Amino acid sequence: MAPPLLTLQDIHLSFGVTALLEGAELMIAPGDRVCLVGRNGSGKSSLMKIAAGLIEADRGERFIHPGATVRYLPQEPDLSGFETVRAYAEAGLAPGDDPWRVGVLLEALSLTGDENPATLSGGEARRAALARTLAPDPDILFLDEPTNHLDLPAIEWLEEELAGRKGAMVLISHDRRFLERLSRATVWLDRGISRRLEKGFAHFEDWRDEVFAAEEIEQHKLARQIAREEDWMRYGVTARRKRNMRRVGELKAMKSRLRSHEGPQGLANLEASEAEKSGKLVCEAKGISKSYGAAKIVDDFSVRIMRGERVGFVGPNGAGKTTLLNMLMGNLAPDSGSVRLGEGLEIAQLDQKRAMLKPDWTLAEALTGGGGDHVEVNGRTRHVAAWMKDFLFRPEQAGTPVHVLSGGERARVMLARALALPGNVMVLDEPTNDLDLETLDLLQDLIADYPGTVLLVSHDRDFLDRTVTRTIAFEGEGRWQAYAGGYSDMVAQRGSGVRAKTSDKARKEEPRAAVPSSPSPASKRKMSFKDKHALETLPGEIDKLSDEIARIESELSDPGLFSQKPDRFAELSAKLEKLTGDRAAREDRWLELETLREEIEAENAAR
Repeated sequence: MAPPLLTLQDIHLSFGVTALLEGAELMIAPGDRVCLVGRNGSGKSSLMKIAAGLIEADRGERFIHPGATVRYLPQEPDLSGFETVRAYAEAGLAPGDDPWRVGVLLEALSLTGDENPATLSGGEARRAALARTLAPDPDILFLDEPTNHLDLPAIEWLEEELAGRKGAMVLISHDRRFLERLSRATVWLDRGISRRLEKGFAHFEDWRDEVFAAEEIEQHKLARQIAREEDWMRYGVTARRKRNMRRVGELKAMKSRLRSHEGPQGLANLEASEAEKSGKLVCEAKGISKSYGAAKIVDDFSVRIMRGERVGFVGPNGAGKTTLLNMLMGNLAPDSGSVRLGEGLEIAQLDQKRAMLKPDWTLAEALTGGGGDHVEVNGRTRHVAAWMKDFLFRPEQAGTPVHVLSGGERARVMLARALALPGNVMVLDEPTNDLDLETLDLLQDLIADYPGTVLLVSHDRDFLDRTVTRTIAFEGEGRWQAYAGGYSDMVAQRGSGVRAKTSDKARKEEPRAAVPSSPSPASKRKMSFKDKHALETLPGEIDKLSDEIARIESELSDPGLFSQKPDRFAELSAKLEKLTGDRAAREDRWLELETLREEIEAENAAR
C-alpha cells in the first residue's frame, strides 16, 4: 500500500471561545476520492483549509509528502487584481506546467479567457476558478462546493472531468448525485471529531443513522448504570470506606460524561403556512413567447399545470427559467400567446438572489419582515425566538446582522420567510443553494406533504428526482418541453441531460450538427410505465370507492341511525368523509394523466 500523501492528526481549532474541531483527523492516499460531509458550521471548510495549508490549526500535526502538489478551490474565489480571466487562471500554474491546458479548460467551461473578472457572474467566476484549479493537474485536489452557481451542463461536464483524473480528491458538496458518483470514501465531521467510512457517499446516511442509534443506546446504558450506583450509595453497605470513596469518584465521572455528552444537532422544523385550496387549474399557457432583443427566451410554449402538481424547471444558466416561471405566474406578460391563471391562487415565493433580505437587518428583523417580534404561521402567532429555533438559530443570534450570516444561514432565513407566507402555490427558485443535506431532506419532505402546488427551479438532480412529478426542460433556441417525472425520467425520455445554452460565439467556434426536420421515432415522448399503469387502474379504484360510498350513504340515510346508534353514525360519517376525499384525489390524478396522454399523442401525431 502506497504511503499517504497527506495526514492530519489531532486537529484542534477554535473561534473565540467556540471549539470547532476537537481532535479531527484526515488521511489522503494517492488516488483517493474522499467526500467531507457534516452539518453547516461543523468545520468542513476549515479542516479542508488546514489540509491545503491555508490556515494553521490551534493544535495538531499536518504532514504532506515532499514534492506533493496541492490545489484548492474556495467557495468564493477572488479574481481581483487580474485584467482577464486567462491571466487569473494562468496565475495558478507552477513552473513547468503547460499553459495550453488553461485554454482547453476555459473553452470547455464556455469562457474565452478575455473576460473582465470584475464583470463576471457568480457562475462565470466559479468556472474561471475551476480552470485555475484543474489546469496544473495536482496530486491532491481540494474542492469546496465546486457545483455552487454552476448549471446542469457544467455540473455534468465537471463530473466527467473529475472522474477521469488519476490524482486524489477531497470534495465538499451538498449535491448528493455529485458525491455519489465521485466519492469512494467518506469523512464525517460531527461535534468536532471526524469518522471515516471506506465507502462512498451513497452509504453515508445509513452509517450515520447506525452511529446515532449506537450512541443513544450507550447513553441509555450509562444512565441506567448511574441509577444503579446512586441506589448503592443510598442503600449499600457503608463499610470498607476506601472502596466506597472510589465508587463515589467513579459515579461523579459517569455523571460528568452524561452531562457533557452532546447529542446530534437538531433538525430544522420546516412548516409551511397554508391558504385555502386553489381551483383545480393553476395556470394554462397557450403559445407563449418572449424575446429580449434578438435573444429568444421562450418560443411558442404551451402547458397546463393542475392543483397538487410538483413541476421542476431545468436548463442552463441564462436559458430563461425564471423568465418562464414569471410568465406562468402572471408576473411578466408574454410577447405573444396567453396565460390563464386559476381561481383563488395565493403564491408564496423564494427568491434565488435573496434580494428580499436587507444587509443591515438583524436576523430577527429579517424573519419578521422588518418589524415586530412575532410571526404569523398557519393562523398561529409565534414569537420570533421560537421561529428562529425551528430553523436552527440560537436565541443570541437574534441581533446578528444579515450580512455576517453564512450562505447556509441566509438560505435558512429565506426559507423561513417563504414558508411563513400563506399560500397554495409555492414557487422555489434555487432553494437548495447552501443548505446542508439534513435540511434538504426536510425540505424534500415538506414539498411532498404540501397540499398545494409547487413550482421548483433547481440544478440539484437528486432533489428534482425526489420531489417533482413533471419536468419542464430547456431544449435550445427558446424551445421548452414538458416531461413526465423527475430529472432522471426526463433524461431517459430524451436520451440526454440538459443542453448548454448556445451563444453566437459558441456556434461560430463549434458548429453543431443540423437538427433533423423530423425527429426519429425513438425521440417521441412516452408515458412512464408507472403513469400508464396508474391511468389503467385508477378507474377501477374510483368505481370501488364509489360503491363503498354509496353503501355508506344508504346506511346513513336511515332516519333512526343517529338517535339509536350515535357511535355508528359518527364512525360512518368519518369514513364517508375519508372515502370521498380519496375518490376526489384519484379523480384528479386520473384527469391529470389523461390530459398528459392526450398532449403526448397530439405532439407525436404532429411529428
